Order: sequence, then structure tokens, then C-alpha cells
Amino acid sequence: MAFHKSAIKRIKQTAKKQERNRSERTKVKNAVRGFNDAVASGENSQEKLLHAISTLNKAASKGVIPTKRASRKVSRLTKRLNASLG
Repeated sequence: MAFHKSAIKRIKQTAKKQERNRSERTKVKNAVRGFNDAVASGENSQEKLLHAISTLNKAASKGVIPTKRASRKVSRLTKRLNASLG
């Protein structure tokens, strides 16, 4: 247990940050899963792709995931959509 005032404050800040990051990562996972389900079922997945891209970019801009990882995921999702369309 921390005794210094600054250490106690840092613990509180870290807990808040972890909660926000967990929430953002969950949003990303759900968006990607929604897109993958849409592609697998053959329904209109372009809207799902746009939502997934938006979610990934937001997470990257907030620093939750690295920008290169977001870019790589967007590229792979787009590639998967194009493969399923034609």
C-alpha cells in the first residue's frame, strides 16, 4: 500500500486510465467481431466495416492501441470485405 500522497494519487489515476482503456478495447473487439459476423453471414457488411474503422481510429488516436496496429487491422478488414464481395 502506498503512503506518499503522490503515490496514492498515481494509483487512482492509473485505475481510471485502465478502466477507460478496457472500455475502448472492448468497443474495438465488438466492432471487429460484428464485422466478421456480418461477412460470415453474407449480410451488408460495408456499414459494419465503416463502424469498425471508426472505432479502431478512435482507439488509436486516444493511445489505447498503437496506430500501426489499427492501420494493419483496417487493412486486413478491408481486404476481407473485398474478398467476400467478389
